[in-house]
Amino acid sequence: MKTAPMLSSAFLQPAGQALPTTLLALRFDRASSLADLLLPTRRTENWKYSAKHLKLTDEMASSLPSDASVEAADISGYTVVLVNGVVRPEVSNYPSIEGLSIQRFSELDVDDAALAADLIGKSISDQPAKSGSVNLSQLNGARFEDGLLIQLKPNTVLDQPLFVIHHTTASHSGSAYPRILVAVGRNSQLTVVEDYVSSGDCSVMVNTTTEFNLDDGANVTSIRLNTEGQAVQHMGTTGVRQQRSSRFESHSVGFGGTLRRHDLHVRLEGEGAECKLNGVVVTQGTQHYDNHTTIEHVAANCNSEETYRNIAADKSHAIFNGRIHIHQDAQKSNANMSNKNLLLTNGAEIDTKPELEIYADDVKCAHGATIGRLDDESIFYLVSRGLSRRDAKVLLTMAFINELVDQIPVEQVRESANIGLNQFFDQAFQEV
Repeated sequence: MKTAPMLSSAFLQPAGQALPTTLLALRFDRASSLADLLLPTRRTENWKYSAKHLKLTDEMASSLPSDASVEAADISGYTVVLVNGVVRPEVSNYPSIEGLSIQRFSELDVDDAALAADLIGKSISDQPAKSGSVNLSQLNGARFEDGLLIQLKPNTVLDQPLFVIHHTTASHSGSAYPRILVAVGRNSQLTVVEDYVSSGDCSVMVNTTTEFNLDDGANVTSIRLNTEGQAVQHMGTTGVRQQRSSRFESHSVGFGGTLRRHDLHVRLEGEGAECKLNGVVVTQGTQHYDNHTTIEHVAANCNSEETYRNIAADKSHAIFNGRIHIHQDAQKSNANMSNKNLLLTNGAEIDTKPELEIYADDVKCAHGATIGRLDDESIFYLVSRGLSRRDAKVLLTMAFINELVDQIPVEQVRESANIGLNQFFDQAFQEV
């Protein structure tokens, strides 16, 4: 029997050293624990459809340069720019608000470094959602060279969204490991926009981890936009811990590439916590996008609502795996999951797997999944009213996802998403 390939030792060589001692020690321990890591194969359940797209060559093991030249983001508002995983304050625009602290890992004092190490040590992003699954976000813990620690004291409200721009320079092969820790105090409120972009067309790997820790009554909106180039292999992980009466809202818009993957793991640990997860994915050509979500209802009286929609064209492939886990003590839980998928061509493929795992008896849970194509009668109706066949298809396809795009609460992100979607439609519905 053929054995699974192992992670090359080249990926576990010492990275940049400009970190506090506690974080260096933690990173060394993570690297040591990955020395015998088996890479996923098609037999690995949570990588069944994506393992064949994962190409971790020794060339990719070297860190991409942190001093690459980039321009300031064209965004009016608060911005933090990371270039190849390293914070670049000179092209950022930090907010100056009492009760809010934004620090890069390399500048943390002893106490804040200890806090960051504690948060990373308790990270749920680094733990496989299910026994036997493979979680490559552990590689981030062994290789991060910098990162952000964002802290909100109790009763602090950020008046504008905070844009975190992740810029990857793919001028030559390599990898980047951005890391963000967000600690939101009691009754505080924050909107974070993570925008993943790239320049250059060499094969690179981005392995990113973002952790949100919400105290009682905290309210966080997370928006994630991925428009990286075709050659970027992206493995992103988001972990969320919620305490009593907190609310977490996620909006994700992703465009396919050689390999795109996002794992979102939410734990509702305090009674009365709520989360809402929305996601849109479009793929074309031979692109690939894999979304895995896990919502754990740990405490009683918690609510979760999840809606993801995928569109695949040409010979592309989209995957959605959504899991809701109701723990034994999570009575009075209310959970709903919906995944709808649209195939634009015969060669496209979408795989969906909604999962419910329930150990409490007083709950309300539901899930549903559909896969279909554009309705010929609807296209005919619109054409009979004067639209071209192409415009009719665009209108119906946009209507399929517009409900979720319109819910994104930041106008700049909605505009960027719509620009990308219009480009997708131009290519997917080229009239012959």
